[in-house]
Amino acid sequence: MIPCANPLAQFQSRRDEIVDAVTRVLDGGHYVLGPEVDRLERDFAAYCGVSHAVGVNSGTDALILALRALDVGPGDEVITVSHTALATVAAIIATGATPVLVDIDPVYYTMDPESMRRAVTVRTKVVIPVHLYGQCADMGSILEIAKEHRLAVIEDCAQATGAVYKGNRVGSMGDAACFSFYPTKNLGAIGDGGMVVTGNAALAFRVRQLRQYGWNDKRRTEEPGLNSRLDEVQAAILNVKLKYLDADNSRRRELAALYDKALSAQNVKLPKVRPETSHVYHLYVIEVNQRDLLLASLVEAGIAAGVHYPVPAHSHAGYDVCCHLPAAGLPITENFAGAILSLPIYPELSPGDADEVAEKLSSILQRV
Repeated sequence: MIPCANPLAQFQSRRDEIVDAVTRVLDGGHYVLGPEVDRLERDFAAYCGVSHAVGVNSGTDALILALRALDVGPGDEVITVSHTALATVAAIIATGATPVLVDIDPVYYTMDPESMRRAVTVRTKVVIPVHLYGQCADMGSILEIAKEHRLAVIEDCAQATGAVYKGNRVGSMGDAACFSFYPTKNLGAIGDGGMVVTGNAALAFRVRQLRQYGWNDKRRTEEPGLNSRLDEVQAAILNVKLKYLDADNSRRRELAALYDKALSAQNVKLPKVRPETSHVYHLYVIEVNQRDLLLASLVEAGIAAGVHYPVPAHSHAGYDVCCHLPAAGLPITENFAGAILSLPIYPELSPGDADEVAEKLSSILQRV
């Protein structure tokens, strides 16, 4: 079976360096918020082109803490999309604010700026554009609208670490940005982890306090916080992998180009790349007819394709009652959810396996 993602293969490709790094931490005796976290925060901030980075327990916590640091809470509204991992919306709900969900554009599948503009009210405080599948959102338009309405912008970069928008790394354009280091991400730990990055020193200082109960440097709380610390073992693993991130992303682009060429004659809609951006293909997602039949046929043929995401956030039980939608609903989001198919893509995927995926998909398409 060819998996859709393969974090084990990445560990095996860096095994010696990772084992050495973990052993160094274990032998050092400092396991939480130590030198490995300090190094990762410094190097990751520099990589993103910002001055501050704060390691936390997960990408979800990164979003919660960034929102909390911007004083988001009950009575506030936060605009984002429904076509995203549930974490984006769950984080807003966790602060007590109301998620206001807007539609995506039909070409790149990221937040539609005009839908965002129409959703702004006097209660809107923050907008969270999601860089989806490795593709940058339309940050130029989003930032312009946010500035017009005096809204803070938090970039959800969980799926696009290393992507570039008009010369700017994702994470460097908003008031803050949040990353996930879940094992399948472009920069993945071997466990959970996350990061908040920002160019605002006061915001970074507050996130640092909030990630550890709200403590100041004398361990006295100034406001309630969380226990959300990135541990030294995961930071050490990420310090190893960060060195290879650009090369790994380049490899993902090569595999995407192979798929593009192999599937260009098929009756499928291939992913498009926004002009003046660099896509990092966290996922390679196509649109197809009879998606569920194709998915089942691929699995039967030994290809573990996936769907990201079959159910929009606003359609999940529990979330449906928390979210506010436009009167016209989210037609593009809902239509898209029934047609998308994610093909295997990860740096260790061989060209031969990618060819096999394309060949089997082409063969199945000719029969349905």
